[in-house]
Formats: sequence, structure tokens, C-alpha cells
Amino acid sequence: MPHHLKSAVPAGQVRAARADVAERVTAILDDIRERGDEAVRQYSEKFDDWSPESFRLSQDDIARIVADVPGTVLDDIRFVQQQVRTFAQAQRDSMHDIEIETLPGVRLGHRHVPVSGAGAYVPGGRYPLTASAHMTIVTAKVAGVSRVAACTPPIRGEIPAATVAAMHLAGADEIYLLGGVQAVAALAVGTETIGRVPMIAGPGNAYVAEAKRQLFGEVGIDLFAGPTEILVIADEHADPFVVAVDLLSQAEHGPDSPAVLVTTSEDLGREVERHIERLLPTMPTRDFAGPAWRDHGEIVVVDSLDEAFTTADSYASEHVEVLTENPRQALERMHDYGALFLGERTCVSYGDKVIGTNHVLPTRGAARYTGGLWVGKYLKTVTYQEVTDTSSSALLGEVCGRAARVELFEGHARSGDVRAAKYGGAALPWNEEAGA
Repeated sequence: MPHHLKSAVPAGQVRAARADVAERVTAILDDIRERGDEAVRQYSEKFDDWSPESFRLSQDDIARIVADVPGTVLDDIRFVQQQVRTFAQAQRDSMHDIEIETLPGVRLGHRHVPVSGAGAYVPGGRYPLTASAHMTIVTAKVAGVSRVAACTPPIRGEIPAATVAAMHLAGADEIYLLGGVQAVAALAVGTETIGRVPMIAGPGNAYVAEAKRQLFGEVGIDLFAGPTEILVIADEHADPFVVAVDLLSQAEHGPDSPAVLVTTSEDLGREVERHIERLLPTMPTRDFAGPAWRDHGEIVVVDSLDEAFTTADSYASEHVEVLTENPRQALERMHDYGALFLGERTCVSYGDKVIGTNHVLPTRGAARYTGGLWVGKYLKTVTYQEVTDTSSSALLGEVCGRAARVELFEGHARSGDVRAAKYGGAALPWNEEAGA
């Protein structure tokens, strides 16, 4: 049976904090619906101390900002975006439109149609997540989205130049220096100066995530999101120092980011804990990583790899790093995860920053029913049907009439009856009764 060397805080404490966030987000959304741009500006001033003449950057603004970004940074952005674009294009190429003939002259098909527009939220604030521009904007453009409106907040009153460059190089059609709930709300409901979009994608803090949750239905979203998560599966062959470093790499995302180790080796688990205790005080991001490990870090010891995979599935973690002798076993043994990272030569940080798979992934157990953001999220799979053969239409009409009457839908039945009668089937007694 699994046992814990280290446990997280009770879940009830986390739920109480979420309730307060939800109430505050509802009030902001209602205000922005009512007052539009005026409210957006008020919240931007309040939360980000930011109130420019226009939140949207002009092409001249963008050119000036990008020109100040170091060449090596631009080269790295282009490199990573090419990795993301290559993988997203391969995903898009795997999705085919279809058309089949099920009866003579009866053609059924589906097409993958991109949404007409998308909002891309690129987090900023204390730690800018430039890579989120690659994940949201590049992927949308590969899907064929014609209008991508991208938002990112200022950082302590300054323009995040590298993030703006990443948004621009990714292909954003509109770039707004605007963050938080006010940005998500403006994109979703529209204001006097910001056109609404049918879908919003991208990670964010608890308030951004809650805004997306409350707006879902009015707009589409990529997925419900929570704090970044990592779960490492390690056997006795793993390097405990590497395990410790990788756990802390994700804990630095925020003070509520879970970092979990599931291991078949109690000795390794204890060694990992010692490394973390030694490394944490020296981390520049220890103000986030420290509370995250203290409150949400776990070390779980299991008896076998079978139990490790089963335990990991029960968490349905966003990122699962497999540091075992044969990591590819996880491909066959696991099914509840956002993304797998197989073997010591890869890591979650590669997925976050450079490797090309999308880093917008399900959290809080959502991996039980969905994967992460990918090119297909920006596509609507829509169907069509066409009947050109008269005898097939008559046959379908007769069956439709009978099937609809079983459900007491007389109007549906008559639509079938009309075609059956017109194309060689039974007459319409109800039409004669009506005096037609």
C-alpha cells in the first residue's frame, strides 16, 4: 500500500480560497459588462498601475519594442516557435475532412473549420511567460484562425518587450498590453475598443482561470486550469538530485503548485527530500517554490511500478515525468495525465519552454477527461449531409416518419412523410384530412 513520507495540506483549505476568488471575479465581470472600456481601464489602473492612451499596440509601437529586444532572444523565440509550429502542423495534417456514401445518393461528411477568432492570454505580472505566446498564438494560426487578439499585462509598469516580440513573431493580429480578469472579460464580452472573440486560450493566475471558468459557454475556452502541477515517477535507478531539481522547477510557478514524487524506493524519497531542503533556500524563486513545496509537496512510496502507475493515474497530474529504468512503459500503463516526459534526458521544463509540444495542459484532475491545448481545440468539426437519390430519400422519409411517431414528434414525422410521398413512397392521409 502507498504511504507518505510527506503530505500536502488538506484540500478543504484550498477550496475555501477558491470561493473568495470566484466572488471577486464575478463582481469584476459584471462591472465590465455594464461599463465596458471605462471599467477595464479602472481595473488596469488598480491592479497593474497601467492606463495608457490605448491598450492596443500600434504597428509602430511593436516595431520599436521588438527592435530593442536582443538578437539572441529573438533567435531563441524563432527557434522555439518553429518547434511548436512543426508539431502543430503535423497534428493539423493528421485531421482529415471526410465524405462517405451510406446509401445510393446519400452523402455524409465532416469538415474541420477554424473558429473565426481567438483570444490568447499570455501571463505576465511578476514572471512573464513568454512561451505561452508560442503555445496559444502559433497553434491558433496553424489551425487557420484568421484573427488572434493577444493580451499580456505590463510588468511593474514596464512593457514586457520579449513577450511582445514573441506575440508578434507568432502572428498575433492584435496585441494589447492588458492583463488579469479585465483582459479576459474584454475579449469575451467585447468593449467599445476591443472586439469580442469566440474562444479564449492561455494560462493565468487563479483570477484569470476563474474568469475563464465563469465565461465558459458564452465563449469557448481551451480548458479549465488551476495551478501548475508536476508528478515524478521514480524507481531506484533515478538520480535523486535530478528528481529534486525537477520538482522544484515546477513549484516555482506559484505558492499553490503541487509537486509530487511517487517512488518505489523509500531511500530515494528521503534523499530527494534532503536535496530539496538544501536547494530551496538558494533559489531566487523560493518565495513561490518554498510555500508550494511546504503546502503542496508530497512524497509517496509504493511497492511496485504497477502501483506507481496506478497511483500516478489517481492524481491525473498535468505533467508526469517518468524517471525509471524503462520509462516508455508508461505509454502503455498510464492514461490519466496531461503530458508525459519520458526519461532523464527530457524534463517538464523542456515542454514548458522549448521542445514543441503545447504547455497549456489540464490541471486539477481534468486530465481524466481531456488533453491539453492543441491545434484541434481551435477547430470545429462540423457535419453535413446531402441526399440526391429519390428512392433513398423516400426510404429515409418512411423510416423517419415511423421513428418520429414513436417519440410523439408528429412534425418531424411529417417532414419525412412529405419526402416519402414526393419521391415514390406512401401518400399523405393527414394532408387530405387538412383539406389541402
